[in-house]
Amino acid sequence: MAFDPVAWINTPRWQASRLGLERMTDLLERLGRPQDDLRFVHVAGTNGKGSVCAYLARILEEAGYTVGLFTSPYILRFEERIRVNGADITAEELARAVAVVRPAAAAIETATGDHPTEFELMAAVALEHFRASACDIVVLEVGLGGRLDATNAIDAPEVSIITRIGLDHTDLLGDTLAAVAGEKAGIVKAGVPVVSWPQEPEAMAVIEAVCAERGCELRCPDFADLAVEPLAGAGGEGVVPLRRFSYRGRPFETHLLGSYQPFNAVLALAACEELRARGWAISDGADFAGIAAARWPGRFEVADTFPLTIVDGGHNPQGAEALASSLADLLGEAGRSSVHFALGVLADKDYPAMVRAVAPWAASFSVYAPENPRALAVDELAACVREVLAEEARSGAVASRGGVVPVNICASPAAALAAARDAAGSEGVAVAFGTLYAIADLGNASGCR
Repeated sequence: MAFDPVAWINTPRWQASRLGLERMTDLLERLGRPQDDLRFVHVAGTNGKGSVCAYLARILEEAGYTVGLFTSPYILRFEERIRVNGADITAEELARAVAVVRPAAAAIETATGDHPTEFELMAAVALEHFRASACDIVVLEVGLGGRLDATNAIDAPEVSIITRIGLDHTDLLGDTLAAVAGEKAGIVKAGVPVVSWPQEPEAMAVIEAVCAERGCELRCPDFADLAVEPLAGAGGEGVVPLRRFSYRGRPFETHLLGSYQPFNAVLALAACEELRARGWAISDGADFAGIAAARWPGRFEVADTFPLTIVDGGHNPQGAEALASSLADLLGEAGRSSVHFALGVLADKDYPAMVRAVAPWAASFSVYAPENPRALAVDELAACVREVLAEEARSGAVASRGGVVPVNICASPAAALAAARDAAGSEGVAVAFGTLYAIADLGNASGCR
């Protein structure tokens, strides 16, 4: 049987997340330090990392650079995690990079008894591919946390970015915003400029202290300079809206429709300003074209327009709140109690808070268990949804049509989305959210283009 590089990377025995830089540092040393031939933008945060990376990579491509992009998790196919100028790593390129990384990883296991993890292998394969592709710059997304994440084995990047911080992976990163911010700020390197979302005060204080300690200029975009137009034209077959906004008086438009996306775009624009200051040639035309051309699946993405079907990767309370905000922007007050949700979650998330965030918009829920070892059982999710809806109804926060919001148990993500679309009919709205891990299955749901 032919060797399968994806199956090797995904070998179950090294899938467990084990934070720490020792294995990754050793692995890169054995590979001849591919990071030394590359320059980076390093991106950490809780929400918005992928979108900011997508914006920034596309802007740099429009500026004429060869750009590597490393992101996680993948949405549709494994190879999309490793891209050069928008093109996924090919099967042949992946096999070549794995052929270099595999013996080095085996040598580490022989020497220490500790094989590199799945994520470490993917990051090493990506860096090897980016070196072979002679990338001018790499947009590198942190996998988990920052301080001890495998991507933090690189030396000083051109700029570090910290997107919006929230409580997620609290078992590993801490259960306060300050603790999580400390882990995210672990990517900050001495003297390297930092662009940060204007965080909650508890998190901002940590980032400011780390930047001061390491002699880093800290830039937080002023969102008062951002003016966002209402999201128009999401009704009717074949009609997909654009998100338009202006920043410091300059107009932009994006196909990423979430209410939060102009803010993510501004974070990318602020990073471009820092890159220009360091000698990177990025014209105003490049940043406009890059924002307009960026695509990122599963982030308030219109999957179909008849009925209007939206797939969103919101998988924590902050993400669910952003989804609710986007629905308010798209549908207006008249859209309350009119959305049919397909929902699956992982058991380690704060899923009651996620349900509570979208409950005022719900006409029905169709729930499922994602195909993931960490998935919450569908019966438990259904019970949680019913309990939250009852609480919200008693408080008056939910005023559903007919007084009861149905909760349907479904066998799969595709079945849940199909049920939500059927319930929506030709005039309603179906929204799938709760986890990034089911988006490929949701995209295959009957009727979605």
